[in-house]
Amino acid sequence: MKILKLMDRGAKILGSKYSILGGAMTWISESNLTSAMSNAGIFGVLASGAMNGDLLKSEIKSTKEKTKNNFGVNIILVNPKLHDLIDICGEEKISHVILAGGIPDKTLIDEIHALGMQAIAFAPALSIAKRLFKHGIDSLILEGSEAGGHVGPLSSMILIQDILLNMVGYPIFIAGGILRGEIIASLLQLGAVGCQLGTVFACCKESIAHKNFKMALLRASGRNAVTPVQLDKKFPIAPVRALENIGTEEFVEKQREVLAKFEKGEIALDNGRLSLEHFWAGALRRAAQEGDIDRGSLMSGQIVEIIKEERSLREIIDTVLREAEEFLSK
Repeated sequence: MKILKLMDRGAKILGSKYSILGGAMTWISESNLTSAMSNAGIFGVLASGAMNGDLLKSEIKSTKEKTKNNFGVNIILVNPKLHDLIDICGEEKISHVILAGGIPDKTLIDEIHALGMQAIAFAPALSIAKRLFKHGIDSLILEGSEAGGHVGPLSSMILIQDILLNMVGYPIFIAGGILRGEIIASLLQLGAVGCQLGTVFACCKESIAHKNFKMALLRASGRNAVTPVQLDKKFPIAPVRALENIGTEEFVEKQREVLAKFEKGEIALDNGRLSLEHFWAGALRRAAQEGDIDRGSLMSGQIVEIIKEERSLREIIDTVLREAEEFLSK
């Protein structure tokens, strides 16, 4: 297949059959979905979210029991147990650590390499992409603002033109608003080594997400997936794209509360951001695991515009490969 030849470099980087990563979704990308992804030939990514070390170790072991194939672990940089989680990944012989929620420094990248793992990070600008590769990052993900969950300020189309096309030959994956095989094939032709998909896997049959959560996404329009307003530039927040509901309104109130404490000197910037992360994690759990679609966080990308049915992982991947192959054969 022509598409497999295009995917070859990225597949070798990931140690998977196909150069497609699963987006790390807290409370959704757990051992069941991660192992199912890896068993289906893509690169499953376990979302550590706000986990402590013991829980992460348990989830890694559980994933290993369900798949013999390669998978990675996503770690959020603001997690106060960051270094402990990285150590656990090293102890468990995880091949790749995906660093999210910030820009890692060289020391952290070196720390991951010293444990025998590859480091993958996100880059929101060309200058940052160049710096990360200079500091030894193994691969980058360019995630457009149309993606679900934590996103940067720019769309995939801008990132592709600003970074991918100016760094041909570098190991770069693309994420955000991707579903059809024709798009994946085109991105590979432009020089990407692979793509990351998330929202469609949250809605797949193997996903443990509550049926209410899945149905909310399947019924949604892309315009329903919004990012919250930042109340004050002095307290920058990481935008989180989710379906608009009472929960998104409550986040604005939570942000106002944390901002007031920050201005009074009652809370440090990093601790304030962490409290907002905990708010999102808790709200996402209410939606994804408990089915509270009113006050829970319905994190999803604008790709919900074209995701209208619950399919199996195998069906999703087979469809993507067929679409890509037909496109390349024209």
